[in-house]
Amino acid sequence: MAAGLLVVLSGPSGVGKGTVCRRLLHLRPSLQLSRSLTTRHPRPGEEDGRDYDFTTLARFQKLISNDAFLEWAVVYGHYYGTLQKTVEESLARGTDLLLEIDIQGALQVRRRLAEAVLIFLAPPSMEALRTRIAGRGTEDALHINRRLQEAQHELAAYHLYDYLVVNDRVEDAAASISAIIEAEKCKVSRGVRPPGWGGDER
Repeated sequence: MAAGLLVVLSGPSGVGKGTVCRRLLHLRPSLQLSRSLTTRHPRPGEEDGRDYDFTTLARFQKLISNDAFLEWAVVYGHYYGTLQKTVEESLARGTDLLLEIDIQGALQVRRRLAEAVLIFLAPPSMEALRTRIAGRGTEDALHINRRLQEAQHELAAYHLYDYLVVNDRVEDAAASISAIIEAEKCKVSRGVRPPGWGGDER
């Protein structure tokens, strides 16, 4: 049985990662979204074990000291991480995993799991990103400008990824990522063989 594929999706805040992920999971029902472990409290509507695995700061820090994470980061004062053992067990079962994390986390994954497929999701323009962030109605002009400055910095890291996908239309972006996954799963370097192949004869 072929090992599963780990797909890592990153991009600046407001680019639509969550929406694209939901569409992608609809297109590829066999793809599973990897849950993060976090120290923050659940938000309204979130459930432990469904949206995140919620834990204490003490337990999270113990896991860090035990080198248990594939990646972890502190975001706005809260810890988020992906347990390496959980990911490795899923991949060994042949399960394809989708990991939606920030750039810092994606680069940690690249160092620990070289075969992971890193995809950078970019906005069609900075003006489009501004419109999306402002459209949330949750941030004032100061915070919007701060997020745009952070986005400029994050966009400069796109060349560290395997693929770049522009999210102009959610359906198109999700379809592009699905095509990338299909191509990656057909790579000979991943051990793919023709049906009934019994050896290495040429």
